[in-house]
Amino acid sequence: MSSLLIRHVDDALRTQLKARARAHHRSLEEEAHETLRTAIARDASVAPKADIVDLFTQFFGPENGVELELPPRSAEPDRKPPDFSGPDYDR
Repeated sequence: MSSLLIRHVDDALRTQLKARARAHHRSLEEEAHETLRTAIARDASVAPKADIVDLFTQFFGPENGVELELPPRSAEPDRKPPDFSGPDYDR
């Protein structure tokens, strides 16, 4: 087994950890082990975040009564892009 040294622990945090250890009838080291184990297990149980496509499909997909037809894209744009080169846009 390896060791872990944590430096610069805030005094208030150490006091809280000692109080938890005393309440659970453990040593300070055992309480730190259990606290880390619990935190890691909680993070592992959280489902991975869905990306934006998954979220939109979940809320707006065909199974939820929304079907969107996208217009076809053309090679030529319908209008010229705006011109931002005028003096109103200089900084």
